Amino acid sequence: MFGQNRQQLRQYYHDIWQKRQSNKTLLPLETIICQVIEQHPEYHVIFDTTNSLEQEYFVENGQSNPYLHMGLHISLHEQISTDRPAGIRTFYSQLQAKYSNTHETEHEMMECLTESLWLAQKNNQPPSEENYLAALKALL
Repeated sequence: MFGQNRQQLRQYYHDIWQKRQSNKTLLPLETIICQVIEQHPEYHVIFDTTNSLEQEYFVENGQSNPYLHMGLHISLHEQISTDRPAGIRTFYSQLQAKYSNTHETEHEMMECLTESLWLAQKNNQPPSEENYLAALKALL
């Protein structure tokens, strides 16, 4: 989305949040990012300081990486808006009917996305759209 530099990406989140707090006009992507940040009040504290730009988050220690989490939401929004992989928009609609909560629906879908990305990295291959869609279908 914005290159490979973790600190620059994190700074981008901070800059957008500051833009929102200053009531400045946001670009469409910035609006999506702000909506994701707004859905996660538990992360708002990280935007009060730039210390979080260097923060390491370790799953082994029970920590969740807020930037990764928000990035997954944003990725999912992009997938749904472009319907890529083909059919994901339909699964999203069906899952929303099942869960009746957009945020919960996204979290369930993000579990499938994360698993797909993890398997691809583990096997040193591109993510499988077929397996990803199959995992989403299994949620129904």
